[in-house]
Amino acid sequence: MAGKREKFGGRMAVILAMAGSAIGLGNIWRFPYMVGEHGGAAFVIIYVLATLLISLPVFLAEVMIGRRSHSNARDAFARLSRQHPFWRRVGYLSIIIPLMIVSYYSVIGGWSVEYFFKACSFSFSEMAPEAASSLFVNFVSSSWMPVLMHLVFLAASVGVVAGGVRAGIEKFSKITLPLLFLLIVVILIYSVTLPGAAAGVQYLLHPDWSELTPRTFAYAMGQSFFSLSLGMGAIITYGSYVKKEENILVTSTGTAISDLLFAILAGFAIMPAVFAAGIEPGAGPGLIFQSVPFVFAKMGVEVPLISSLVAIVFFLAIIVAAMTSCISLVEVGVSFLMERAHLTRGRACVLLFVVCGGVGTLCSLSFGPLAGVQVAGMSLFDLMDWVCSNILLLVMALLAVVFAGFILPRRVVHDEFTSHGRYHFNDRIFPVVWFLIKWVAPIAVVIIFFTNFIL
Repeated sequence: MAGKREKFGGRMAVILAMAGSAIGLGNIWRFPYMVGEHGGAAFVIIYVLATLLISLPVFLAEVMIGRRSHSNARDAFARLSRQHPFWRRVGYLSIIIPLMIVSYYSVIGGWSVEYFFKACSFSFSEMAPEAASSLFVNFVSSSWMPVLMHLVFLAASVGVVAGGVRAGIEKFSKITLPLLFLLIVVILIYSVTLPGAAAGVQYLLHPDWSELTPRTFAYAMGQSFFSLSLGMGAIITYGSYVKKEENILVTSTGTAISDLLFAILAGFAIMPAVFAAGIEPGAGPGLIFQSVPFVFAKMGVEVPLISSLVAIVFFLAIIVAAMTSCISLVEVGVSFLMERAHLTRGRACVLLFVVCGGVGTLCSLSFGPLAGVQVAGMSLFDLMDWVCSNILLLVMALLAVVFAGFILPRRVVHDEFTSHGRYHFNDRIFPVVWFLIKWVAPIAVVIIFFTNFIL
């Protein structure tokens, strides 16, 4: 089975696939409202530092675990630990987490599908800006339509995974990632020209350090992990598709920088529109679905045709961006089922569609008919998002860096990081990377984890 494992085509394919996993709704949907809830530019600065000093070493550790094991996320820990019982059980966690995230992530993807259809019908260019802002609440609180859109989005994502690593995931990423960067820049340019948008730009450029609390650091770290797909098993799985001669320092750093750049661009595309629309920056998960339609409605007053065309392309880009992240998470489960349950790729995809589709339906209904079902004061959707982002991802990421720093022999990590001595620069900086993986990242993750509960 190991000898038949698919591989990415080359360095650019690796960066685009991994960047596709990282770049998505975590940047466009989650990052802007996290910035709004936690201090604006101060949160952005902490987020950037956390990504480079902590998340990147964790990312490298997960890539090395995947490439060294040459197997799915569950078996990676078992194989490299020589079937140690504890690490075999840890491997199962790396399968459960991404499937939980897919279940509620695809609900948000479904919102994007609905807004794409509305854009195609020229709805935004024909409605008052104020009506565009309130459209979101009316939609998500309804019953069957959000569920249908969730299933449509999930089916499309699973369909890409069914195509395989090269013909499905890699090809899809090569087409969609450059398009997404182009479109977010177009939206940014128009967004900053809206009346009142200057306040949004200032919000992102001038940090308010008085807003900082220990919890701000915790949420910045959680957002960084969520955005880079850390602790989800996705990077371990994608790492197993990376060729042995590939320079994982270049591919990993390229992915992290691409993710940071896109998150910042998304912030400057969304926040000026938020302030122009008079929407509260900390409005929560629906922020992008309130502010962006407002932008298109404002454009529709002046240039209705251009507004409609840009809205169509933008929400199509949001869909495919969300899909690139979703397919990486689905691939974790598919890889596991193919290797452990010996299912065909097609059957594994169908099984995961049924499971994640069912759980996601409950998450979708938690905005409407099941809104009264609360756990610890949170809806099912909010609960799954909070548990995954602030607990499970941190736990899994901690286990990954502990595994790389204390279970794997130092020479094994060195071999993977340098591609068996092929890259001399990697060899020179390896002591620094080793220190970050072995000490800095684990300690930081532990501190952040307890901050979520103590403060």
